[in-house]
Amino acid sequence: MQEIENKIREQIAQNPIIIYIKGSPQFPQCGFSAKAVQILKECGKEFAYINILENPDIRATLPKMANWPTFPQLYIKGELIGGCDIMSEMHAAGELKPLIDAV
Repeated sequence: MQEIENKIREQIAQNPIIIYIKGSPQFPQCGFSAKAVQILKECGKEFAYINILENPDIRATLPKMANWPTFPQLYIKGELIGGCDIMSEMHAAGELKPLIDAV
């Protein structure tokens, strides 16, 4: 368990923008992941992703670590921003792009 937590912390630390999703940006495997990826693409910066369907250990561990039960999970500069609903609200309010542009 500690090894997986360390791996997750490392992923978040090494990638200024990283999203944990079901599937990939090219082939999202759920509607929420698809919408979250679309929002990130509209913001215009490259981002890293982890496909939790291919990483069951991360899928099981991250919700406990983050105290956030669902996916997707977006992290910017090491901070959990939230999931699809929060991303949508922030994007609509013009709050997400400045966060991403600051990376």
